[in-house]
Amino acid sequence: MAEITGRVTLLTGWLLGMALVSWRYLWQTTPLHRSEVRVRTDERPSPEIPRELRDERCQPEAAGVGELYHRLFSVRIEDGVRGPAELMEQVKENLNCAAPTEVARFYKTSGETDAMRLGDEFVVRMPGPWDGPVRVVACEPDRFRFVTLQGHLEAGQIEFRAVPGDDHLRFEIETWARPSSGLVNLLYAQLRLAKEMQLNMWVRYCLSIAGVCGGRASGGVTIETRRVLA
Repeated sequence: MAEITGRVTLLTGWLLGMALVSWRYLWQTTPLHRSEVRVRTDERPSPEIPRELRDERCQPEAAGVGELYHRLFSVRIEDGVRGPAELMEQVKENLNCAAPTEVARFYKTSGETDAMRLGDEFVVRMPGPWDGPVRVVACEPDRFRFVTLQGHLEAGQIEFRAVPGDDHLRFEIETWARPSSGLVNLLYAQLRLAKEMQLNMWVRYCLSIAGVCGGRASGGVTIETRRVLA
């Protein structure tokens, strides 16, 4: 009985989270510039994971199933008061500073609390049957990158970075990932539920980052998706 109750609670939470994301998406007035293509090879493959940070818990894209989804979310930020390094330092100190916390919240599970370092681990708590454990595999002043760990609904990497422009700053989230299982592939690629939930979560993160930077989002959010044939 307890197991059944737990599953019902998880499913209810997941559906509620989906409803919240869908509601915000329907009322989203920010322009979204979406493009999606299918290719045989990826011209910008994922970066190499340092050997010392790989172990049996790592879940790179090769461990997933189905097509590889290479996605780039980007937003142009104008009138900001923080440069790339300063902005990313704030994000590293508090990953939840721009997260849509009603559907996703970051918790540090391994590493010192004062800063982000290579090898640190986090879990993304979501209102559903899957949480998202990740490990830091790159950490530079203007960017950092995670690899997913066992238990994550995706297998791959995700990078957050700030790129300077002549009179603006661009914030980007780039992901290279496959569904971690056949069930996730069904929800992601076939029914598109998980795919749209992910899209809305990172779109909202990009828009919120503009406020963290002390500026404003200009021209909406661009989402580029490259589906690499399995």
